[in-house]
Amino acid sequence: MAARRAVDQELTRERILDAARELFVTHGYRNVSMRQIARELGYSHGSIYYHFENKAQLFYALLSEGFALLNQRFREVMECEELTSKAKLEGILFGFIEFGLTHQSHYEIMFLIKDEEVRSCLRQEPNESYEQFADAVYVLSGKKADVSKIWSVFLALHGFVSHYYKTEQTFSDVESAAKAHVRFLSGIIQ
Repeated sequence: MAARRAVDQELTRERILDAARELFVTHGYRNVSMRQIARELGYSHGSIYYHFENKAQLFYALLSEGFALLNQRFREVMECEELTSKAKLEGILFGFIEFGLTHQSHYEIMFLIKDEEVRSCLRQEPNESYEQFADAVYVLSGKKADVSKIWSVFLALHGFVSHYYKTEQTFSDVESAAKAHVRFLSGIIQ
């Protein structure tokens, strides 16, 4: 029994990321220390440094994880051979909204935290993710959507997610509105 308890309480990288994500979203990046994260998990702060060199590295890991999840969603839609181009386009747009409202803590870390110190953590991931989105929309629109139209669609999706995120509604609460929004945007693109 004692061995099982030790395994259950093992401090993993995933546990640290989960605790840190919630603390950053609740209190803001600047107001959360490595000691606070360790305290939340019931460990000494030295235990956290075994997995992450500093708070910036931990935050960067959260950003990378979030963008990897979003990119995976885009790839799944693009690789689905049963879908038409129109269905894939709507799947990309709908997938962005679903990701943002299903993984709200990830979304906030990726797109909504405003902090100068955090900006230093932003590397290639946001640009790579946007390029993947823009390339997919361009191809699926039959190469009709230009750069400004794709950017406007992205902003419309981000605005939808941000609006419902602030009202604390979940994806299932607004799923029918999301479908209508996606149909509207898809009609503009094609």
